[in-house]
Amino acid sequence: MSTFIITPKVDETQEFIEIANDFSNPLDLVREAISNSYDAGAITIHVSFEVVKKYGESILKIIIKDDGSGMTKEQLQNFFDLGNSTRRGDNDSIGEKGHGTKVYFNSNRIEVRTSCGGIGYLAVMDEPFKKLFDRQIPKVEVEKNDDVEKGTEIVIFGYNNNRRDKFTHPILKDYVSWFTKHGAIESQFSDSYGRVELFLKGLGYQEFEKIEQGHHFPDDSRDINKLFESHLTQAPDYYSKKIIRKGFLKNYPEISYQAIFCIEGKYAKYSYNDMLRRRGYSAPEGAYTIQERYGLWLCKDYMPIQRKNEWITHKGSEYTKFHAFINCQEMRLTANRGSVDNTPSEVLQDIKEEVKKIYDDVIKSDEWTAMEWLEEEASSYQTTEKEKKNFDWRIKKINRANVAEYKEIKLVEPERESGVFSIFLMLSQIEKDLFPFVVIDYDTHDGIDVIAKGDSSTPIASAKLFYVEFKRTLSKGFNHSFENLHSVVCWDTNIKHDDVLSDINSEERKMQIVAPESNDDYTRYFLDNPKKAHKIEVFCLKTYLKEKLGIEFRPRSSNAVI
Repeated sequence: MSTFIITPKVDETQEFIEIANDFSNPLDLVREAISNSYDAGAITIHVSFEVVKKYGESILKIIIKDDGSGMTKEQLQNFFDLGNSTRRGDNDSIGEKGHGTKVYFNSNRIEVRTSCGGIGYLAVMDEPFKKLFDRQIPKVEVEKNDDVEKGTEIVIFGYNNNRRDKFTHPILKDYVSWFTKHGAIESQFSDSYGRVELFLKGLGYQEFEKIEQGHHFPDDSRDINKLFESHLTQAPDYYSKKIIRKGFLKNYPEISYQAIFCIEGKYAKYSYNDMLRRRGYSAPEGAYTIQERYGLWLCKDYMPIQRKNEWITHKGSEYTKFHAFINCQEMRLTANRGSVDNTPSEVLQDIKEEVKKIYDDVIKSDEWTAMEWLEEEASSYQTTEKEKKNFDWRIKKINRANVAEYKEIKLVEPERESGVFSIFLMLSQIEKDLFPFVVIDYDTHDGIDVIAKGDSSTPIASAKLFYVEFKRTLSKGFNHSFENLHSVVCWDTNIKHDDVLSDINSEERKMQIVAPESNDDYTRYFLDNPKKAHKIEVFCLKTYLKEKLGIEFRPRSSNAVI
């Protein structure tokens, strides 16, 4: 029996293509560049984006420059290699996979100028993306150049197929402040966090802007009583309180975590985040909602990787009250740093349990109680204010209402269906024969309002029952069926003679308006269908009461003003 050995091989070209394409967010280039500058111990970093003319076309040009330690010959080799990293095993470094800088390969040209220990290099890679798709490993031409100043400068031409909508200054600033080492939450846990200055110039900006180091959290609310006095019903939206926790995982006591849960109202968020869309505010391109950005973020190297809002949400969008992060250095990331899914499930479960404990502590804390108190006070104040405004509005409405008096009963022109029914009830008690039916049930909850019978003497059990519909104004938008409908009582109608109404079953009826035949008669309104035996009579109270009873509604007199 013969045997043989298979040695697995790597399709180098395809792997370069896969890794270069794996960074689906073009902004990942910024994250990787800043991470490398931090790993190099830089004190100052400049990141700029501009569009230049080259060979008669517009080319996106990106420059990342720092004053860090620079690269040795070996480190320069690893910069262009796939899977090699001199920082592997270094717990203080971010880059370890040797994948990050491959995002640069999605470009037309890469230039690297670097100097370490007085030895400088200029490295150039032309058409990396094009050559990879031609099944070639792109070569790097390196020239030793000791005149290169200390640190590293990387220039990238034609990145991301020259698409540049993601590289406006507001989008870049937001990304740097949230998803890079410069905007990391580390400063919340360490006083020895190194100070680094980063200057950014995105597309549309002519000058560099200094970007604040560390992730921004609003100042804690101190006196909630003063907060309520200042903002009243909006006080909960201005509330902010930061809660910091450190600890170790239950089943892995050697693994530490760092967490920060900031309880924040929406106006507290608006105070520092210009990218939040909101009513009455023209947000920059690339803006997002609170729901799309806030909640709980899992972090490695103190940088947000993946949201897990389901870990802290028990109802609705409660997560939007949180600006929360949990960092654990034992999380294992996918090649593009877009997910923590490579983390062993047991470790991730332990992290989830710690999050649940912190969340439970937070909602039982004085800080959470303070926010709930503000919400209750704001709700009570809002209800009181609403009632006061409603009272004032109703007084004004009373003063301008049309009124009438009939047999010592004061009547007010109705503004709603319920007012029509009230007038009907009051006058029906005085004038028993005013309407050709007697109401036996009234319910506005569902369907047509009233069930009636034709007279007051016939027992209900043997009487023919039918519907009567009440409306403030009868219009063409009739939302019931004509089936079993005896009459309609309304204050007014905008339907004209011979206008056609359709019911919910598409049955059509034509409005017929018949003028009075004598002084004792009244204007009659009918919804008629020649194929149906019954004409639905419409009692338009505005004219019906005037013609039948002489009731005419007029504005209140000045001495009746409240």
